[in-house]
Amino acid sequence: MIADYWPLLDLQLMTERLVLRSPNDDELAALAGVAARGVHAPGERPYLVPWTEGTPIERAVHVAQQHWRRRGEWTPQSWELELGLFFDGQPVGMVAMRAQDFRVRREVKTESWLGIDYHRRGLGTEARAALLHLAFVELGAESAVSEVFQDNAGSQGVSRRLGYRHDGISRDLRDGDVTVSDRLRLDRRDWDRVDRPDVAVAGLFPCLPLFGISR
Repeated sequence: MIADYWPLLDLQLMTERLVLRSPNDDELAALAGVAARGVHAPGERPYLVPWTEGTPIERAVHVAQQHWRRRGEWTPQSWELELGLFFDGQPVGMVAMRAQDFRVRREVKTESWLGIDYHRRGLGTEARAALLHLAFVELGAESAVSEVFQDNAGSQGVSRRLGYRHDGISRDLRDGDVTVSDRLRLDRRDWDRVDRPDVAVAGLFPCLPLFGISR
């Protein structure tokens, strides 16, 4: 079985409403189809990499290629965990958590997208909370960071609800113009104070060496 060599395929995070896990190729195609139908309202630009601004086919291809790339480039020193997000068994989006030299730095970054039909249901907060549970409770992270455009009210709201604090700004170029993002940080002490959903984790133990963690 391929999972004998790549145990991340059996890793699952489960909340009251969601299951986060690696998609098989058919499920990846379904997730790509969700992205093709749109992940935000017309005119919004929530991502520095403008992957959502292409055609439906271009959005779908980006989702598939990025998922394969993240698997293929994984090392214990530099990894990007990307999981499909399933709501009532249906694919609704994807979440990712990445780290550099996690064994020493104990810091992660998260990102996500949801199909536009699934916004405003609290699913983004629930999904990020599941990733942060994996980071802080299961892997022993000390901090999680995020960079969010100042006009991205949805992502800003998720971060506030989960206890992130302002940690400065970053300035990047988008279409030749400077755009400003808020740098947000969630430390372990703040995470411990936040009310959050229960999360069950399955299949983690065989994956620990892939995260740079001794069993």
